[in-house]
Amino acid sequence: MGLAGLALAACETPATVQQFPDITFGHLPTIDLNAADVRIASEYQAPMQAPNVEHLFPVTPSQALHKWAEDRLAAKGIGNAARFTISDARVTETVLKTETGLSGVFNKEPAARYDASVAGMLEILDNRGFRKGFATARVSRSRSILEGASINERERMWFELVEAVMADFNAEMEKNIRAHVGAFVM
Repeated sequence: MGLAGLALAACETPATVQQFPDITFGHLPTIDLNAADVRIASEYQAPMQAPNVEHLFPVTPSQALHKWAEDRLAAKGIGNAARFTISDARVTETVLKTETGLSGVFNKEPAARYDASVAGMLEILDNRGFRKGFATARVSRSRSILEGASINERERMWFELVEAVMADFNAEMEKNIRAHVGAFVM
């Protein structure tokens, strides 16, 4: 029996670890600001416990928001400062009720829903640190995953969720920057 167990264990294929690309915005034109520098800050602290799950993601919303600010916001002026602050970068998991019994065996149902919410604020500050203008954006998205999904399927869905919520954030934030601090866009 021991030899058979070793033979079976030797036949097991180790799970492959997926590699995900960074979520970047370098393919988009920069938003050139009349500011001497752009600072990036975060007010959001991941709780690192349920129901929050963003810390398990291959690319977290916080990392993606930071990369957004690095890639999209460019200091092209003198005087003034620009400050981008991440105020929300959460993803929560809600376990959904699934059918049990015989009918549950034959039906694949959504087992969990993931709700992502990201928010940020761009402020233009004068040389004394007083705010001259600001723009904010908050967007959210949800996705569900079917019961029995593999860890690779779950991680792929998490990556796609962050990618989608960041595309929404990019569009909303760019629109709000042009509407509310357009005088500081070069």
